Amino acid sequence: MKKINNILTVLFFTLLGFQSFAQLELAEDKVKWQFSIEQKGAEATLIGKIKIVEHWHISAVKLPKGSFGFPTSLVLKKSPNYTLVGSVIEPKPISKYDELANEQLAYHEGSIVLKQKIKINSKKDFVLNGTFSFQPCDEVKCLRDHSADFSVKVKGSEEAVAAVITSDTLATEKANDISTTPAIDLDKPVMEPLKATTKSDATEGKSLLMIFILSFISGLAALFTPCVFPMIPMTVSFFTKQSKSKAQGIRNALLYSFSIIVIYILLGTVVTATFGAKALNEMSTNPTFNIVFFLILVVFAVSFLGAFEIRMPNSWVNKADSKADKGGIIGIFFMALALALVSFSCTGPIVGTLLVQAASAGGTAPFIGMFGFSLALALPFGLFAAFPGWMNTLPKSGGWLNSVKVVLGFLELALAFKFLSNADLSLQAHFLERELFLAIWIGIFLTLALYLFGIIRLPHDSPLERLSVGRTLFGSFTLIFVFYMLPGLFGAPLKLISAFPPPSNYSESIGGVFGSNSGTGHQEMAPGMHIGPQNIPVFHDYDQALAYAQKVNKPLFVDFTGRNCVNCRKMEESVWGEPGVIEHLKNDVVIVSLHVDERTELPKKEQVTVEFMPGKKQVLKTVGDKWMYKQISEYNITAQPYYVLQTPEGKDIPVGSADYENHSDPVKFAAWLKSGMKAFKGN
Repeated sequence: MKKINNILTVLFFTLLGFQSFAQLELAEDKVKWQFSIEQKGAEATLIGKIKIVEHWHISAVKLPKGSFGFPTSLVLKKSPNYTLVGSVIEPKPISKYDELANEQLAYHEGSIVLKQKIKINSKKDFVLNGTFSFQPCDEVKCLRDHSADFSVKVKGSEEAVAAVITSDTLATEKANDISTTPAIDLDKPVMEPLKATTKSDATEGKSLLMIFILSFISGLAALFTPCVFPMIPMTVSFFTKQSKSKAQGIRNALLYSFSIIVIYILLGTVVTATFGAKALNEMSTNPTFNIVFFLILVVFAVSFLGAFEIRMPNSWVNKADSKADKGGIIGIFFMALALALVSFSCTGPIVGTLLVQAASAGGTAPFIGMFGFSLALALPFGLFAAFPGWMNTLPKSGGWLNSVKVVLGFLELALAFKFLSNADLSLQAHFLERELFLAIWIGIFLTLALYLFGIIRLPHDSPLERLSVGRTLFGSFTLIFVFYMLPGLFGAPLKLISAFPPPSNYSESIGGVFGSNSGTGHQEMAPGMHIGPQNIPVFHDYDQALAYAQKVNKPLFVDFTGRNCVNCRKMEESVWGEPGVIEHLKNDVVIVSLHVDERTELPKKEQVTVEFMPGKKQVLKTVGDKWMYKQISEYNITAQPYYVLQTPEGKDIPVGSADYENHSDPVKFAAWLKSGMKAFKGN
């Protein structure tokens, strides 16, 4: 029982972190490269070995006419020391017609090799300098293009040796300084000299790993439900008693476990193949999808609370059960299918929630999610078959199994309102503002605490004679969480759950239920200003903000953001309000927050056709389209939040940009702001 409550505690907090999958990504993190020279006498070939992160690709060097893609290029600096022979040689690109973009795509993925032949004209050693440019894309988006300079040492025509430089050494080498080139062990594989783990590998792997972990924990929670838990000793006993030997029993149980994994992985694969990565990714911001998800999760939650059971059709169950009697591998597979169908009333809501969350993440997330869930679900059948004595340690079935379902029902109900909030923010309907959202969550978790303490009972609950230690601790933590959320009604930031409630400025009254509607103190509210994050006045129109910045002679802080952007909310709640940051944002800059998912329709005269790149045109229909075009056309990036500082004349201050991945630490964000202010003042 203690283990069960510990698992529920972990599940409770991990479900609260489900919306943290979104990651900001940098172009240079998606590709690793290194260049070397192969030479023989006066002839040499520059070899570029390019490794592209899984699920990403870069455009071909030669693109079809009218293609939207940013072509990959390998340009060598002109020098009398060598002469180019022909053009860049690339492997045959993948060719695919994109119906949505109405264009023919040509791109590379995985590992490729680019070559450029040269003729050596010098008898002395020299340095070959060049630039490698690329733009990584996945099935949903393209990141800002990236150009990297490189240099390779080349021997005169009397000798033929190789010198290698990698992408990791470029930051510390100067283009024309041969002495800084490190010694390379040429016996190692060409991609081995990479010393540091790239951010892209870390963030992408981290995101999928988080999905796997949360899915695995959800699978463990599903084990302790009335539909699954009693099946463990029954199924294991069947395999051990019906088999001719212990080895055969273990083998059959492992096949049974493997069949469970295959069944759920097929489900995740079908979801991915049916909708496609682009459609799955749009689910996280589309209001219609979010409302549908809200309704689905409410139905699942009510089912778990005991109002009704969600069952598969009896004909499906009977057919799978009849085929299970045939024996052999086929029979074992259908036994696993029968388990999945029979236990659907308990596992269905959990699987549905996982698929909703994983679908929002897109890509291979549904596959990874179902693998993690099914692995946890299948593990006990194999382990208890191998070690049948362990079954004596299992707690007996009883009313506690229904309590697990009820707790999961409360958690699903709380999560459902996050999806409704996403839709409300996207539509700007102001139906589910911050105070109402927090009041709903406080009510849900307070009711859960009362349930855990045995004060209230629901259908199918057994009488509770006494509280276990685990249930008491879980109930106490839930009650503490309720007390933590209460100050949020009065304007407290609630940093631990900042990604879940609507932002503080999306409120009935700034400062909470007893706060004033101004909330800006003595700050000036110019025409066109609105109350923004941390009660700071912000503009939502770029031209208005720029005109005001010129009037007050302050830098313009451009904030590319989104209504449903989780990382945007984290930055606003956990970074903007910190000492060293909020002073600059309140007093030293003019903020304009441009929501790229704003669905307000533009006036007809502003619904113009724009060209993102040669051959790629689109009509700007909404305010969000306008700001997204501005971000892409000026900065060639689609990720949010994305911050830049501009002069009152609208020119970028040369301090680079800021984002969540690199500036989520308030100290780093403050340093970026300070450097921008210093550059603006010319010191």
